[in-house]
Amino acid sequence: MSVPTWAALAAFGAWTWLLLGHGFFWRTDVRLPPPPDGVPPGGGTSGGDRAGPVRWPPVAVVVPARDEAGVLPHSLPSLLAQKYPGRAEVFLVDDGSTDGTGAVARALADGEPGGLPLTVDSPGPPPPGWTGKLWAVRHGTALARARTDPAYLLLTDADIAHHPDSLRELVSAARSADLELVSLMARLRTDGGWERLLVPAFVYFFGQLFPFRRVNRPSARTAAAAGGCVLLRADVAVRERLPDSIRGAVIDDVTLARAVKRGGSGRVWLGLADGVVSVRPYVGLREPWDMVARSAYAQLRHSPAVLAATVAGLALVYLVPPAAACLGAVTGDAACAAAGAAAWAVMAGTYLPMLRLYGLSPWRALTLPLTAALYLLMTVDSAVRHHRGRGAAWKGRTYP
Repeated sequence: MSVPTWAALAAFGAWTWLLLGHGFFWRTDVRLPPPPDGVPPGGGTSGGDRAGPVRWPPVAVVVPARDEAGVLPHSLPSLLAQKYPGRAEVFLVDDGSTDGTGAVARALADGEPGGLPLTVDSPGPPPPGWTGKLWAVRHGTALARARTDPAYLLLTDADIAHHPDSLRELVSAARSADLELVSLMARLRTDGGWERLLVPAFVYFFGQLFPFRRVNRPSARTAAAAGGCVLLRADVAVRERLPDSIRGAVIDDVTLARAVKRGGSGRVWLGLADGVVSVRPYVGLREPWDMVARSAYAQLRHSPAVLAATVAGLALVYLVPPAAACLGAVTGDAACAAAGAAAWAVMAGTYLPMLRLYGLSPWRALTLPLTAALYLLMTVDSAVRHHRGRGAAWKGRTYP
């Protein structure tokens, strides 16, 4: 057999393992856990109902925001309008914005007179060793502890909109399943052509890197969270000295989940959201490219060796199957064409559930190799930027 045929067979073997032995990462049915049968949520034995805990604990919603005036009108009102039976307050921390983010937030709160209380404050520039987002989270949690002594912290990004029962459902799930951290991968926008090509694949690749079912297994080492929506028990934040202990993390959500899972019971949960959505548009290729290039090399621990292995692995798994199928068809090598087509078919099949989740045509599954090639180039660009001193650059800041 030819070298392309052997490569295609290796890719087919890799996809067979990914399909069956990698935590069923491709499934999209991981949703918030319902309350256990026969047990009132919140751990009580009587009183209350199936809708939530017997006693609703106080919650502080912390929203770090830097130059988010454009998206706040589409997201902040959804937080202020939360239908939460207990005490809850929103703390928006203006992280050095230059576009009037704080003023926009206050004006939106004035337009929601019956909504949750809103505090807008700014901690000033982050000290050396801190990322701006985590410095803002630290300030917001300090304000919350001084004001409400919350039992839970909802850390949510400024571009995330929540349906009215979002907070109630998150707290109910955390209490019912005794979870230390609950995180939802927000539904991202797919309005434009580049969004439809890149966004479902982004969630797919995230699930492949961190299979949700493994994350949700207390005995498994895999830990991850989606930074747009994280409900964290306040006593766990104190126990793990969060966010101080991860102050310089560029990939703060995954680092946060690792700290929680390794330091406690391991009871963290990550799933896909229905009513938690991102309102941020990604126009063109440049914006999603910069988002990935900002942190991809950090995920590889800034290691050239890991980068080289990653590029080789991605090329084998995603690029070899279509290349072998086409090469075999052109040269008349039936074995090469069959092996490449088989690997490509399994790859496309694992992508179909994500396309259905986003309401996109199943034929887009055949374009996954192209999308993977773009993400591979973004990862290489991330390494290049790092070695040029422009690695974790975001909204006017560059972190070492």
